[in-house]
Parts: sequence; C-alpha cells; structure tokens
Amino acid sequence: MRVDIVTIFPEYLSPLDLSLIGRARAAGQLHITVHDLRRWTHDVHRTVDDTPYGGGPGMVMRPEPWGAALDALVPAEQPAERPAEPPPEPPAEPPPGPSRVIVPTPAGSPFTQAMAHELAAEDHLVFACGRYEGIDQRVFDHAAARANVSEISIGDYVLFGGEVAVLVILETVSRLLPGVLGNADSLVEESHADGLLETPVYTKPATWRGLDVPEVLRSGDHARIARWRRDQALLRTAVRRPDLLAALPPDTLDKRDVAVLTGGGFPVPGADMAK
Repeated sequence: MRVDIVTIFPEYLSPLDLSLIGRARAAGQLHITVHDLRRWTHDVHRTVDDTPYGGGPGMVMRPEPWGAALDALVPAEQPAERPAEPPPEPPAEPPPGPSRVIVPTPAGSPFTQAMAHELAAEDHLVFACGRYEGIDQRVFDHAAARANVSEISIGDYVLFGGEVAVLVILETVSRLLPGVLGNADSLVEESHADGLLETPVYTKPATWRGLDVPEVLRSGDHARIARWRRDQALLRTAVRRPDLLAALPPDTLDKRDVAVLTGGGFPVPGADMAK
C-alpha cells in the first residue's frame, strides 16, 4: 500500500517509524511519505491560511497549496485496475493505483473497524491533515472529480489538527495488511472483530496480589474457554457499549447468548427469535 500524508507539521508523524508500522515500512509492505504542505506555497511567508469568508473566529487553510499538493499526489486519470502482470523488477515504491483521499475532521463519518477493512483494501491513501478551522471545502469538491474523498471522524471531540487522527487511522488500517501482524489470529479475537468488545485477558502468574485467574482459563477445556470468552464479551459489550449490542443482526445471538444477557440483567428485544 502507498500512503501520502500532507501536513504543516511533518515531525508530528515521526511515530510512523516505530513499532510494527516501522517494520512494515522497512519490509516494503507500507510505502509512507510525509509531505510538508508549505512546499506548495509561493510567497515569502509560505502562507497556508487566511480569514474565513462570512466572518467568525479562527483561520481557514487556503485552497491554493492544498490544490497543488493533491494535483501532485493524486493522478489526474485514475487507472481502472492494476496491471495484469507485475514488472519483472518491482520498483522500490509501487506505482500509484486508484487514490482515496482521507480528510480527518470532527464533521466526518465515524471511523469504525469495518471502515478500516475498507481502507486496507485500497492501493493508495492520501491523508490531508487540516489545522485551524479546517481546509477550504472547494479543495475536496474539486478533488472528488478524480478520487474518492472521505471525511472521517475518530470521535466526537475536537483536536488541534488531523495528525493524531491520521496516526489512529493508519495504525488501525496497517495492522490489517497481510504480514504486518506476526500472528494473524490476533485479528479474529479482538474488540469489534465480530461486533462485540474483546473479553478480559490474563497471563501468568495464576495468582497476583490475592486475585486469581478465572479457573476456566486454566482448565484446558477449550470448549468451556470459548463459551466463557463469548459470555464475557457479551456482558462487557452490554455494560460498556449497548449501542454495539443493539446493532447486531437479529440472527447473531443464539439461545445461550440470550440467556447470558438476560441473566445479567440485560433483556434482549426479540429474544424469541434466537437460534
């Protein structure tokens, strides 16, 4: 996957050299380039913002540098599909494929694990890190003619800029790429993988400060362990994220699931439809 990030604070993205993302970059699984937006300015002050039309506080990022940046990073003509056969000597950086422009903004669509899977299937992601009151809307209206533009929110709060959101989105997406995680099974048993929160986890020692690891996890009975983990995931989700539980398809819960939830004080609408 090729990733381009445009920001006025390139140093903010230095964590992308660390941990598993750093390894994926070194291995050629991720080709990430961080660009300074000011390289596309042409005045002595390298100006990237101005006062908003219509009045109001704050500053808005100007369209000229952003337009030039996207012109440089997003091909004017998007290829319909990848070449049928790769070249015999792959280049150090893959040629640009269809581009997806991501704009982190509190006004965007909520970022979810399902969206992360969607982005992980893309060839080329371009992140536009806004600052101040945001980026002139015309930038994205214009870019939409040649790329899929998605405004995404990582939560109902406001940050200084889009860089932190890019780190969150890119870490979530990159761990879904083949080979990035050492154990791919980790993707199966984690929060949001099946619409539920992850179960509590434990490791050695079996007793710590008077607290014991649940007996079932030390039993060696894999069927009991699987059922216990399912029960705990259901109850944890009911307590912490009832919205996730309510969003599950009707046929997701079986009769045991319903019994666990109702026994925990969480009635399940349409429980009689359970398998």
